Amino acid sequence: MQVNPKITFFIPDLDNPIPTSFISGGIKAGFPSPAADFEELKLSLDHLLVKNREATFYAKASGNSMIGAGIDDGDILVIDRSLEPRNNAIAVCLIDGEFTVKRIKKDNDEVYLMPENSQYQPIKIEEENELIIWGIVTYAIKQMK
Repeated sequence: MQVNPKITFFIPDLDNPIPTSFISGGIKAGFPSPAADFEELKLSLDHLLVKNREATFYAKASGNSMIGAGIDDGDILVIDRSLEPRNNAIAVCLIDGEFTVKRIKKDNDEVYLMPENSQYQPIKIEEENELIIWGIVTYAIKQMK
């Protein structure tokens, strides 16, 4: 079984948000318009990313088993514990005492934790496994390289 033994957890500090400038009209990735008007607002990322204050936390991803889903080593994951686990959702799971981030796959009566990297094998949940779904990943925040 390939799991991620190290996930660092963080709790959002919603009482002290840091407002940042936000251009609400969008920024084109193509040829810019010289006459473009931009309306600048203030935005707190905590308020944008956190839908359920009491049930949301952050974790730092470690490893490369989810690169196909856009989750790279070092990304900050936003995880909502109030969301119900569902087929195809990406979840933070505690399996047999070890944390991992995987996609949930339910196939008839069988449950798998699916990596998004062909170098890793799916984890089939057996009756003897202890599985706790800690929460569903709603966002991945990454540093551009």
